[in-house]
Amino acid sequence: MTKFIFVASAALILLFSTADAAIYKGQKEFVKKCVKCHDTGQNFVSSHKMRYWKKMMAKKGKRLAELHLENPKAKKSWSYFKSRKYTRKTKHLKQFLVEYAKDSGNVPACN
Repeated sequence: MTKFIFVASAALILLFSTADAAIYKGQKEFVKKCVKCHDTGQNFVSSHKMRYWKKMMAKKGKRLAELHLENPKAKKSWSYFKSRKYTRKTKHLKQFLVEYAKDSGNVPACN
């Protein structure tokens, strides 16, 4: 019995320590880059379902970047969406957006 608990806990630790994306990193990126234009993040993130965010963030956030680059109102964010930093941070941003989507039941604290 104790062997099972030890193996199970070791497997969980290994699983969580190798996770690629982190919700808190995505939230940090969202607060730094997105809240300027999208006002309060809580209303914006939870206005769409998980499926929507997964589609928008597929292929390293290509659709989300295209949406912003096509919109003249989003001109302030064009340099960010063209940057390498955006493509590196998309996995974290996706994790955050999906975690706090409308149908997830979770509420972000983007203060």
